[in-house]
Amino acid sequence: MNHELDKTRIPAHIAIIMDGNGRWAAKRGLERSYGHQAGVETVRRITAACTKLGVKYLTLYTFSTENWNRPSDEISALMGLVLSSLEDEIFMKNDVRFRVIGDIARLPADVQKKLHETEEHTKDNATMTMVVALSYSSRWEITKAVQDIVTDVKAGKTSEQAICEDMVSKYLQTAFMPDPDLLIRTGGEVRVSNYLLWQIAYSELYFCDTFWPDFAEEDLYRAIANYQSRQRRFGKTEQQIEDQNKLANNSTR
Repeated sequence: MNHELDKTRIPAHIAIIMDGNGRWAAKRGLERSYGHQAGVETVRRITAACTKLGVKYLTLYTFSTENWNRPSDEISALMGLVLSSLEDEIFMKNDVRFRVIGDIARLPADVQKKLHETEEHTKDNATMTMVVALSYSSRWEITKAVQDIVTDVKAGKTSEQAICEDMVSKYLQTAFMPDPDLLIRTGGEVRVSNYLLWQIAYSELYFCDTFWPDFAEEDLYRAIANYQSRQRRFGKTEQQIEDQNKLANNSTR
């Protein structure tokens, strides 16, 4: 299906909720940790596919703030998996820069150290940026942004009158990248689970039943093809978008 995609309309930023690891393992009579391990292999495949397609940002929902409520043994296994999966190969081989968003201070010290080292080591890679949302929730992020704005207003660094949507965006964890064009959720659930709530205001949403460990390159291409079949209007009417496209086409002739 890759050859059927319009290469001029590849989403610049794809965000993914990688759901279904535990259920994938349970169906096979395995511990949930095996599903997470299998999910890492999918990350490698999808990262490589995205770089080849020309995607500029890939944001992966890895561990939410709410996931801290999971059994302690599963959390420990997940933290260990984070450490072992941050290999240079996946980033250096594909010229991918690594970034992390979330309440990183809550993570174990060795995990924090490895995250910072990987960010530093890959900072000059330019083909694509992989962003891992770790100990992240959108409500936490927005609350922190409000707190930081209030702090700066009190310190005289900005004013209440200057507060606008653009300012709020600049105080978010994702200020360094554009909002997602496409949000994919695997695993059959149809919700966004406190993920990038501000940023996906006009993202195209795609849900599929495939568990994340089984999500293949063809599934990615299918999601992008679905995205390309839609007309992105950003609040405008269909006629306005058609007129806008005609004007753009005429200006390039």
